[in-house]
Amino acid sequence: MHEPRWLPWARWIGLGFLGLFTLTPLYVMASSSIKPLRDVQSGFRWIPSTISFRPFADIWKTIPLARYFVNSVIVASIASVLSVVVAIFAAYAVSRYRFPGRRLFSVTVLSTQMFPGILFLLPLFMIFVNLGNITGLELYGSRTGLIITYLTFSLPFSIWMLVGYFDSIPVALDEAAKVDGNGPLGALFRVVIPAAIPGIVAVAIYAFMTAWGEVLFASVMTDESTRTLAVGLRGYATENDVYWNQVMAASLVVSVPVVAGFLLLQRYLVQGLTAGAVK
Repeated sequence: MHEPRWLPWARWIGLGFLGLFTLTPLYVMASSSIKPLRDVQSGFRWIPSTISFRPFADIWKTIPLARYFVNSVIVASIASVLSVVVAIFAAYAVSRYRFPGRRLFSVTVLSTQMFPGILFLLPLFMIFVNLGNITGLELYGSRTGLIITYLTFSLPFSIWMLVGYFDSIPVALDEAAKVDGNGPLGALFRVVIPAAIPGIVAVAIYAFMTAWGEVLFASVMTDESTRTLAVGLRGYATENDVYWNQVMAASLVVSVPVVAGFLLLQRYLVQGLTAGAVK
């Protein structure tokens, strides 16, 4: 049965509207970042009357953007690495071994995704403060506390996705590695992990993006010295004015690492998410 002749045109028109809906905010952000402040405040113009790259220089002076950038890179990178490492071992155990409580563990890990993150804000805050008072371990207001916080979000989904990916890898590969003299860890590192690279990369990207753009917990769990980019951007709004052109310029700068990483690793991300979802 042949499709109607108008269907391809309708499909292209729909994709065109979707692309326009997606790209218009990006154009507004990019065009506003190269305007003087007075042009942004006076009203939006599709074509800038004056082009100025001064906002890209001023964003580093108005607030300590470099420090916020370093904090975000450290927190997101460490949280991503720890999430991948823990998720690999947990998912491998769930996928390859049958132990008491295995099903309960799997259901519990998945059920944590049912609750909104804001429910954990007050409990985590109280835990960090009380631990600091009792042991002297400074978790509240530190990057370490923020990393632990982001692990509570990214680990459940990371484990669940890697379990599905490891299940798609034949157990015969593990058995062949053991016949060659490898133990369980040898089979994991020499056979399973190389075969699961797309899934592991997808987990790493997910964990990194979760930590990079999170606002609520970062605004409560950090102070001026440990503040991240997502929270620090509000520093461009003062009591008297809002530097909208600098906000847009800083937003572009903040987006560069995530967009670049996504474009470079897009192939692995799609393969990893597809394999886990199909399984």
